[in-house]
Amino acid sequence: MRALIIDDSAVMRKVIERALKQAGLEFTEVLQASNGEEALEALRKDGIGPAKIGLIISDINMPVMDGLQFLEARRDQKLAPGVPVVMITTEGSEPFVLRAIAAGAQGYICKPFTADQVKARVVPLVQAA
Repeated sequence: MRALIIDDSAVMRKVIERALKQAGLEFTEVLQASNGEEALEALRKDGIGPAKIGLIISDINMPVMDGLQFLEARRDQKLAPGVPVVMITTEGSEPFVLRAIAAGAQGYICKPFTADQVKARVVPLVQAA
């Protein structure tokens, strides 16, 4: 299984990847995108290889196309249906969370986060998918 991590910070993408490994999740490949447009392009190309994307983790605040716009475009374009999406954000406010869930996110993690929080929120989604 492959994962897609979307964040405008390369450092944060590595932090998220490390947290996934510490949570006991092993992926054959971790794809990275710095904004929602790059992530949509990665999803359009998904399916070419033998292993499909099985998890998407996305920041909300990004330039070009933010995480909420990405979720809405992914839903509208029917890309990666059924793939669990977890949002990572500093925005813990209810309107952001409700909009993300309405657009297809299955959960969210607030920054800063620990590997234990990632494990608690992500592992059950991956196992259920």
